[in-house]
Amino acid sequence: MKNPVVLIGIGEMGAVFARGLLRIGYPVVPVTRTTDIDRQAQEWPHPEMVLIAVAEKDVQSALSSLPDAWRDRVALLQNELLPRDWQAHALKHPTIISVWFEKKKGQDVKVLIPSPVHGPKAGILKQALDALDIPCRRLESEQELLHELILKNVYILTTNIAGLVTGGSVSELWSHHESLAREVADEIMDIQEWLTGVTLNREGMIRDMLVAFAGDPDHQCMGRSAPARLQRALEIADKAGLTVRKIREIQSGLS
Repeated sequence: MKNPVVLIGIGEMGAVFARGLLRIGYPVVPVTRTTDIDRQAQEWPHPEMVLIAVAEKDVQSALSSLPDAWRDRVALLQNELLPRDWQAHALKHPTIISVWFEKKKGQDVKVLIPSPVHGPKAGILKQALDALDIPCRRLESEQELLHELILKNVYILTTNIAGLVTGGSVSELWSHHESLAREVADEIMDIQEWLTGVTLNREGMIRDMLVAFAGDPDHQCMGRSAPARLQRALEIADKAGLTVRKIREIQSGLS
């Protein structure tokens, strides 16, 4: 029998990965909010992988409480994820997947574009998604991974924050409010550059974002997390000393 995969977080997204892992023969050990995680680590000291599938707001807490025995086999799938998030916990080579499919309660999985994955356990995650006919592609370098993580952040934050003004779908955002979308995206890229220390090809990032728009033109801009994402973006901008005029204007309009 294959070594088990520990799954921290059993929400909609965690359940998708659990199903795929089971299909390719990996037992799944669930960890919920009420689980004694240290006892689980004693019982399963050498899992094949520890997949952290909690919401982005809970990922720092999950990483802080991670037992030492599991630290060298972590995989992460959160939105708004960047290297600084795992480096803060001295994790050197986690497996990271940028998830480009949606799973809501009572609905089937909806794919936008193939989900890129990189790291020591990338092959397992790709096999698990392949077993569910969810497209996934392996990346060759950490540089590619960083690009993909920034792209996902630009997509999510631009659509969510602009969507607080426009509502509607991503295709409607671009066809009717391109100027607004570009302004917000540009300020989000200011934030991403400050967080990562890289200089972005901004038009290239916009082109890649539009590929994701085309993958699901009817994808709604504004989810339940949009106000919290706006607030987090502003907190980072304040720390960085960034103007982000348009994002602040959007916040003022909501007050």
